[in-house]
Amino acid sequence: MMACAAKEPVASRRLLSEVTRPFDVITFDCYGTLIDWEAGIIDAFREAAAADGVGLDPAASLRALFEKEPEAQAAEYRNYRELLTDAAVRVGERFGWAISRERATFLPESLPRWKPFPDTNEALTRLSQAGYALGILSNVDDDLLAGTRQHLAVSFSLLVTAQQVRSYKPAPGHFTTARERVGGRRWLHAAQSYFHDVTPAVAQKIPVAWINRKSEPPTGAARPDREFRTLTELADWLA
Repeated sequence: MMACAAKEPVASRRLLSEVTRPFDVITFDCYGTLIDWEAGIIDAFREAAAADGVGLDPAASLRALFEKEPEAQAAEYRNYRELLTDAAVRVGERFGWAISRERATFLPESLPRWKPFPDTNEALTRLSQAGYALGILSNVDDDLLAGTRQHLAVSFSLLVTAQQVRSYKPAPGHFTTARERVGGRRWLHAAQSYFHDVTPAVAQKIPVAWINRKSEPPTGAARPDREFRTLTELADWLA
């Protein structure tokens, strides 16, 4: 009779997994990294303009909205719902669409409907199943992020928002708060925005993976620890 090979104890397999994982915690920027916010914004402007009988180039609206974003976020803190409302009014003025602040709330109200990128949920699920604790560091309000999380297939043990820290990335508040909550665990931050995430993470000596979805060149002297085109590539490396 052939002897049966002894099975590796579950505890040993778990220990091996913990040893081989390069990090314990992975945090993500949300909009632009997990969520296709450009598509969400374009759809919101297209629908609102059509309802008002206005001819509007959604792509031009997106560019106009992003022009003032860093300036608005660097000013005295105001919640993200207000910033998005201001942005919609500003875009309307740019293109001759007379829009009241009340009407302009269509933009923040659309945010919980913005969808994840096609690779997001599969990658998050793989990372969660591999044993990583997951988190989000986002320039957004708590209630808006709660709406977005309905589209995400995993739970997050760490959530840091602009509302909590009263500032917007690239200010350090998100990162210093996350560092306190992460404690002594090994931490990687993954994000698409060089300006909002890669540069401040590098400045604070936080390992960072750049999810370079647009195949853009670096926009500063800081360099990420890793660069990937998709979250699938990130999961292939880590999981």
